[in-house]
Amino acid sequence: MNIRSVFAALLLTVLATAASTGARAEDYKIGNLQISQPWARATPKGAAVAGGYLKITNTGTTPDRLLGGSTDIAKRFEVHEMSMDKGVMKMRELKSGLEIPPGATVELKPGSYHIMMQELAHPLAKGERVKASLTFEKAGKGEVEFAVEAIGASAGGGEMKHNH
Repeated sequence: MNIRSVFAALLLTVLATAASTGARAEDYKIGNLQISQPWARATPKGAAVAGGYLKITNTGTTPDRLLGGSTDIAKRFEVHEMSMDKGVMKMRELKSGLEIPPGATVELKPGSYHIMMQELAHPLAKGERVKASLTFEKAGKGEVEFAVEAIGASAGGGEMKHNH
């Protein structure tokens, strides 16, 4: 095998590995926290709220806490929890934030923990990217971009759907 063939095979292996693990440009590092695949659902015309979703992995040795954040497209940016109580779905703001234990990954997803963007400046459209700042108790602030998926999407990005 010549050097070009070896290099091509190596390159294809690296690319295949990246694709299978869901490696994407939408990964961010804030202190000891790895933020993966932030996404949001598109909203219908006139909607005043939107949900934001992502995965947070704490690579550190102490817990941290997602306290909230901000974005130019909404007046309020809060951490919420959705749960079922006696057959009724309830949603509430986590006023003290969401703990991210050391060594753990916490996923914010539809029907569970999520970011609630309220009082939207405009509806979110599929394909749009929403810049936001996340605020953590220990790691501080960090910038991310939410990729806007279709209305009713259950996961962000094609590769993320295969990781469930």
